[in-house]
Amino acid sequence: MIYVYDNNSTDKTSVVAKEALKGKRGEIAYVKNQGKGNVVLRFFADVEADLYVLIDGDSTYDCPSLKIMVDKVLDEQLDMLVGRRIEIQPDPNNKIYRKGHRFGNIFLTNSVSWIFDQKADHRNFKDMLSGYRVLSRRYVKSFLTLSSGFEIETQLNVHALQLKMPCGEVDTPYYARPEGSTSKLSTYKDGLKILYTIIKLYSTEKLDFFEINVEKISNFR
Repeated sequence: MIYVYDNNSTDKTSVVAKEALKGKRGEIAYVKNQGKGNVVLRFFADVEADLYVLIDGDSTYDCPSLKIMVDKVLDEQLDMLVGRRIEIQPDPNNKIYRKGHRFGNIFLTNSVSWIFDQKADHRNFKDMLSGYRVLSRRYVKSFLTLSSGFEIETQLNVHALQLKMPCGEVDTPYYARPEGSTSKLSTYKDGLKILYTIIKLYSTEKLDFFEINVEKISNFR
């Protein structure tokens, strides 16, 4: 089943989706509250399934990789699998994967890994901000978001790490956006929001986890 969520788009998303879904099992939903986080939360609430696939509708992700991703989730009984973006086209001017986005992704991914205790040689994620994911039902139905925008990817990763769910990452081709298409992601504005989300998650989830363990240790005295 294919679900397309139109989040106040101005590029005829719903019109194109209706044409593409003719003869296929699919639905189009409209989310008025602006922001990717709001769309993901609505998707998780609406849909009942065994596996969930998240993919941005900008033609940059590789759909044929989905079979590999689903097979890996089923074979290894993972709760989340992230498609790590690998450019396969020449990109001398960093137009496919902008330099600011690339640096921000590395910095933020490493920050989450360090804060949430992923050892360097056992890190599950190198591309925390990828929008291409396969999720289990257990993962989806235990997830509550604090984010309304692009910070959602950060919380998706932290949720898996905090609950120690089995998760992983595979390389997937990453393509240039279609001609005339532009990214809604702002390198600095959204980067700061993501960093703030990491700090907020640390102050709520990580510190609460620490306090609970201190209490357990005290009970043994």
